[in-house]
Amino acid sequence: MKIVVIPSGFKESLSAEEVGMAIKQGIDKVDNSHDVNVIPMVDGGEGFAKTIVKLKAGKLIHHKVTGPIGEEIDAYYGVFYENGLQTAVIEMAVIAGLKNVPKHMRNPLKTTTYGVGEMILKAIEDGAERILIGCGDSGTNDGGIGMAQALGVRCFDATGHQIQVVGGGDIHHIHKIDYSDLNVDIKRIPIDVAVNWDNILCGESGVAKVYGPQKGATPEQVALLARNLEYLAELYGEISTKDLKYGQGTGASGGLGAGLIAICGAKLHPRFEIIMKYIQISDAIQNADLVFTAEGCLDYQTPHGKIPSEVARIAKVYQKPVIALAGTIGKNAKINYDNGIDAFVSIIPQPATLEDAMMDASRWLKNCAENAMRKVMIGIIIGKAMKSHVV
Repeated sequence: MKIVVIPSGFKESLSAEEVGMAIKQGIDKVDNSHDVNVIPMVDGGEGFAKTIVKLKAGKLIHHKVTGPIGEEIDAYYGVFYENGLQTAVIEMAVIAGLKNVPKHMRNPLKTTTYGVGEMILKAIEDGAERILIGCGDSGTNDGGIGMAQALGVRCFDATGHQIQVVGGGDIHHIHKIDYSDLNVDIKRIPIDVAVNWDNILCGESGVAKVYGPQKGATPEQVALLARNLEYLAELYGEISTKDLKYGQGTGASGGLGAGLIAICGAKLHPRFEIIMKYIQISDAIQNADLVFTAEGCLDYQTPHGKIPSEVARIAKVYQKPVIALAGTIGKNAKINYDNGIDAFVSIIPQPATLEDAMMDASRWLKNCAENAMRKVMIGIIIGKAMKSHVV
């Protein structure tokens, strides 16, 4: 049997590659003669740079930048050559991801994307001719104003004094933004950004209201962040004619999407659409008998651009069955049956704390994949028996 495993990573636990290998090991325990092809998939979040660079035979460049809580951290970006061009791959999560914010310090009013701007400058200094940025798993909600300041933008308060805007909570102190010192190379380099296309900056479905609580914001802080991002979009409007408030993808990574458009002239893309240009999965799915995929949480949001749904969408074109393994099964997960996933199951076999679940994720994935594969084999046996009986 030809089986293709196309998983995403489990946030703050396992990379997409680790998830894929655990599933393969579970399948092999049932029958190691199956032809199992593992294709780790990324959505712009954790593992984005390493996965793309590995597939493109590139390398990682390490560089110290400012982390989300203001401390210096060791981060990296990827680089590879294609069609004669040097492409830099920057993963926002490596620099300002939620995993870089200690749980006791998770306050999106104070976290910054400054390091993202520093890494963009580093990539340009190193000769990047094209930049690909993955937005996902962020720990920030500053609308990209931190990044902007690293790129040379200056902010002034109502008294005319220059101020350092530390996070989303400080945006209302800005009276004027001066773009005259913006790095001259920023808009010369094409920048493509992989984003969750459904994330918008403002409104009832704005990024502060949807994701602020996950990053540690109280209801009062969410309201402040929402107002500040509305205001920041108006300030950005001085140099951008794009719809920064409600344009698709503008809310990606706490509004970094809007900042990248305004400051860098970047082009946003639905994450799966742009990533598919670098990771080819259609042929592998077409030639497979069975497709496995995986996600940390499978719920009503999965059909909105999450990897299992996108994998299933392609699989249905070729009429291939899809099994999804998930860390947790969330609200209204059954909607995924209508979006190409034929069966899904949680890997968690018993009540467990989050910490224990993350620690045991690899072992539970192997066991879950083994159990799923054994059920598949039972179905095959029954199918053969029925066919023989009919004959």
